Amino acid sequence: MDLDALVRRRRQGWERLDELSRRRHLDGAEADELLDGYARTATDLSLVRSSAPDASLVTHLSLLLTRARLRSSRARSFGWASIGEFFVEDFPAALYRMRRWWIITALLNVAIAAALGTWLFYNPVVENTLISTAEVQQLVDSDFENYYSENPASSFASLVWINNSWVAAQCIAFGVLGLPVLWVLWQNISSLAVVASLMHAEGKAAVFWGLITPHGLLELTAIFVAAGVGLRLFWSWVDPGPRTRLSSLAAEGRSAATVSLGLVFVLLVSGLIEAFVTPSPLPTWARVGIGILALGLFLTYVFTLGRYAVRRGLTGDVDASQQVDEAPLEA
Repeated sequence: MDLDALVRRRRQGWERLDELSRRRHLDGAEADELLDGYARTATDLSLVRSSAPDASLVTHLSLLLTRARLRSSRARSFGWASIGEFFVEDFPAALYRMRRWWIITALLNVAIAAALGTWLFYNPVVENTLISTAEVQQLVDSDFENYYSENPASSFASLVWINNSWVAAQCIAFGVLGLPVLWVLWQNISSLAVVASLMHAEGKAAVFWGLITPHGLLELTAIFVAAGVGLRLFWSWVDPGPRTRLSSLAAEGRSAATVSLGLVFVLLVSGLIEAFVTPSPLPTWARVGIGILALGLFLTYVFTLGRYAVRRGLTGDVDASQQVDEAPLEA
């Protein structure tokens, strides 16, 4: 066998295999190409070993195959690098790609809550059927404000975090059915509208907004994100586009899982704000400013890192090499 001729003929293929083996993300076609290149290079190595053994070439091809094998079969590790990759690429990419769903969800819910609260404010007889006058006075005079400080801050943060994470998880988990997401949203915005109308009617509007805004901006945004992602999951099998319903649902489900993991951290931040900032002795403008800052940082995060990640082809889904059910079985 002419070793030089083999090197000239196969050099480009080996370089391509090396390039694919070093990539962090591969699409379906590139995963197929990696496996095909691996099979061809393994054949080349066998020929070199049997016909014209050259130590340096054997070593080079062996290293190429080892790197390709690790790239094609590796499972994601959960070290610091993977955590950083998740928050810099996967999570913001998923948020940005589905931004229309959760932005529209947020705007509609804010509009409905404002309309419902206004209607209740001008029709107090409706609320009188839901809560007694004594209960209204207790809520307005003490319960609403004391809620944020009656428990130790650390335990209160944990309770709030768990409760909000549960609400977000319901929105995403029930998303495949569609209607349950709307029910969860209605429960939250109707409760908020009732309390807001009562506080305004009793002249406590400043207290209400001063306590709800610091944590509520980020907290409600996270809930709306979860709901929007859940509704996108529902729509993925109603209108799958060029994909089958099953593959469409699987892809959106994996992206929804990415969002749900990221929202755990977002809700942790809002829970800490609710426990340590909302009831703090800081002036109202400072507490509200912290809430606005937290929301601003979140939106900046989505529309900078998220846009950049999506432009690079990321979607929040797992790598093609990790999609076992769709990966090619043969080279």
